[in-house]
Amino acid sequence: MQNNAGVVVILGTGGTIAGTAARADDLVGYTSAALGADDLVAAVPALAGQAIEAETLARLDSSDMDHATWATLRARAAFHLTRDEVAAVVVTHGTDTLEETAYFLHRTLTAPKALVLTAAMRPATALSADGPQNLLDAVTVAREPGSRGVLVVLAGRVHSGAELRKLHGWRIDAFGSGDAGPLAVVEDGRLRRFRDWPEAPLHAAAASLGDAAGWPVVDIVTSHAGARARSLDALVAAGAQGIVIAGTGNGSVHQELEQAARGAIAAGVPVRRASRCLLGGVVGAPADALPSAGTLTPVQARIEMMLDLLAATAA
Repeated sequence: MQNNAGVVVILGTGGTIAGTAARADDLVGYTSAALGADDLVAAVPALAGQAIEAETLARLDSSDMDHATWATLRARAAFHLTRDEVAAVVVTHGTDTLEETAYFLHRTLTAPKALVLTAAMRPATALSADGPQNLLDAVTVAREPGSRGVLVVLAGRVHSGAELRKLHGWRIDAFGSGDAGPLAVVEDGRLRRFRDWPEAPLHAAAASLGDAAGWPVVDIVTSHAGARARSLDALVAAGAQGIVIAGTGNGSVHQELEQAARGAIAAGVPVRRASRCLLGGVVGAPADALPSAGTLTPVQARIEMMLDLLAATAA
């Protein structure tokens, strides 16, 4: 069945796209996640008459996103994607942790149909709210024949869930795909594609995620001028089972943190270096360098390490 036929299921999780404010000119003092998925669909006249099902899974400010909600979202998305009458699934989400949710789903969910995440930088009550257009574009991409994989649609651009990163704190065009650039753009309701739909093998942990309450604890430490070893030591003492260091430049780590990291590794707590720069990642390394997260951002590296630890436990 082609993607342009059948039902598009919209799963709401909250965020700014579902936020409301007392004044239409208030773009920052709004209440996040005030609206449900049905309300978001009703605000887009172009969706009227389409085969759409709306389901509200959560009403979260995405800065408060948690693993339990990830597990629920993954389960519901997987259920709907297996339904013959469903063409694709769209997820409405907050922008703060959108890149994390997208990467988690990309690594743990089989998506032979499109699973499209979208969000907004302005609340639904804003004079020029971006949510309705983003939602319409997301449904357009979801219905595109042949579309598949975990995708993210924002500001007319289509990103891979494996590559998304937030670049700006409040601008409408706040997201990018790193060095690769977007997969496609939506222009006047039509898709113009630059690259193939994302394809990657699922992480080995995808088959045995279990209860989210039991997922390994992995924390992120940032390397900076004056960094202290005790910051990393305290996380290990508090039960961190893995550490990602957001290093400077090409993954460089302050000598104080590096010493603490080597102590953690010796104690059985894995450590990986990412870069706090949003582009480039970590390329190459001396033979004696701390293990690298490669091109993954710190938040992606945290998820990857968590999944690696889960897979090791299940083995």
